[in-house]
Amino acid sequence: MRVLLVEDDPILGMAVRDQLVADGHSADWVTRLDEAVAALHAAVFELVLLDLMLPDGRGSDFLKQMRAAGDVTPVMVLTARDQISDRIAALDAGADDYLVKPFDLFELSARIRAVGRRYAGNPNPLVTLGDIEVDLAARSVRRAGRPVALTAREWSLFEAFVQRPHQLMSKPQLEERLYSFDAEVESNTIEVYIARLRKKLGADVIETVRGMGYRLGTPGAAA
Repeated sequence: MRVLLVEDDPILGMAVRDQLVADGHSADWVTRLDEAVAALHAAVFELVLLDLMLPDGRGSDFLKQMRAAGDVTPVMVLTARDQISDRIAALDAGADDYLVKPFDLFELSARIRAVGRRYAGNPNPLVTLGDIEVDLAARSVRRAGRPVALTAREWSLFEAFVQRPHQLMSKPQLEERLYSFDAEVESNTIEVYIARLRKKLGADVIETVRGMGYRLGTPGAAA
């Protein structure tokens, strides 16, 4: 997923950003609400990780403004405020999850995967595509019963197709999935990763719609 992290603590922000990247996500990290507003206007995100207390305002007000404007991007609140009333207020304001600091980074990863599955319309972490078995929770893939090792970026790209099995995705959309604002993207990056996925999972795993983009194929359909 492409994730917007809104966190002003430099140590925590760096740790969370590094965890997101290690999990194969594209992470944009800002430390102020005005920067978060600008980021949401500049790109499409699949998740926002939001601190509640920021130098230029309250994250809860930012969240309410998002929802009032019709923005349905999933939001997970990361905060030291641990009172039940704080949790209720954030959830009522439109938060999808609430994680109290300090938290375990692996729990954060698991919660992000769970939110992603819910918004993809498939809460079941196990997906079968022809002879390919995908475990979205374990981030593992098997084809014809044999495990297939994917790199973090290969997984992130493949996950995008698995979560949207009928959706045609353009090259720019896929690039946004893999890279943050400050990353340099080679012109043939998406083609390279799709070629790698096809080599590992079969030529039929991803279809090319010429001039438009790519979508999930039907692996093993001809077998």
